Amino acid sequence: MSMIDQSASSYVNLRRGLPNLSKKLRHNEPVVVAFLGGSITEGYGASDPDKASWRALTESYLRERFSEDRVTCVNAGVGGTNSTFGAHRLREHALPNSEIDLLFVEFSVNDGEDREESIRGMEGIVRQCWRLSPEADICFLYTAAEKNLSARMPFNIAVHEEVAAHYHIPSVNFAASIYDLIGEGQARWEELAPDLVHPNDAGYARYAQAVRHFLEYAFINDAGHEEGWENPALPSPLDDKSYEHAVMLDFYQGVQQEGFMLMKEAPEPLINWRYQGEHLYADRKGASFSFAISGRSAGLLLLCGPDTGIFEYSLDGLTFNEVQLFDAWCLGAFRPVIAMFPLSAHGQTLQITVRNTDRKDERSTGTGLRILKVLSNA
Repeated sequence: MSMIDQSASSYVNLRRGLPNLSKKLRHNEPVVVAFLGGSITEGYGASDPDKASWRALTESYLRERFSEDRVTCVNAGVGGTNSTFGAHRLREHALPNSEIDLLFVEFSVNDGEDREESIRGMEGIVRQCWRLSPEADICFLYTAAEKNLSARMPFNIAVHEEVAAHYHIPSVNFAASIYDLIGEGQARWEELAPDLVHPNDAGYARYAQAVRHFLEYAFINDAGHEEGWENPALPSPLDDKSYEHAVMLDFYQGVQQEGFMLMKEAPEPLINWRYQGEHLYADRKGASFSFAISGRSAGLLLLCGPDTGIFEYSLDGLTFNEVQLFDAWCLGAFRPVIAMFPLSAHGQTLQITVRNTDRKDERSTGTGLRILKVLSNA
């Protein structure tokens, strides 16, 4: 095992480490590692996302160090998505075959300025992961972008660290290492990430090196825990509205719809979505979609693009509220976008009705509404 670079370890908060992953690897047992995040986890900007991204390079490192046939990796990166959606798609995308051994979580760039929502998303991922895969180790990763390079501990990363500290989860701060490099005059961010968000191959190599240092640091630290240890009982949540029980449901489960057509494939051009594209589509005023949810929150996963219009929703048939999701990204391609509806913290059953309108952004080519999934948090 290589010596640990002390300067690299300064960007790692080891906390509980990776005791269960380390134990399995020492005992020559197979392991499953899942990567949950946005476009930086997918590898956007790399010459080949499946070879040159931090995710791919980390996968290569693990397979070289512990043998090809003992390491299985799951790419659960979806570009342009935040931890709220990450919590809803965790089970389907990151745990498709039930239990995993390590979950990397990367959402510090895509999470917004709503502290409560970020905590609900990240905490929901942690609590759900440990409920479904009790022995899994988890690590948070903080990637760089302009907002994450404003200080050594900017807002978005500080919020995620609240969750990491509460659950004693290790974290690796890529952004802080880049911040220091820039401050020391050793690099310019645009040289490592031409669009100031997505690294090029050189930038991804730096990220992968930081993950490798973290893994080696954790393996050395965990060497004394020969039998590993079970995750302790979950502490009380930071926010009792977290997305711990969030799931994606097929759009045809328990719904009523009028005026929608079943589309077997996603429209083109399509970005940030490599999963099934079957969806419901409507483009006329009055087309409606209703479903009942018993829980604390609910929403829809939509495909938004050049023809997206304005829709409205009501809870229990009361006032209809307008939702406008068209933005500059819609001009070029279709992509997955979530629309969350406010529900009571008490988890009562409500009937949600979504209704298309004939209104649209002036830049849109139509009044389309495309429904991929129903989102629920019991």
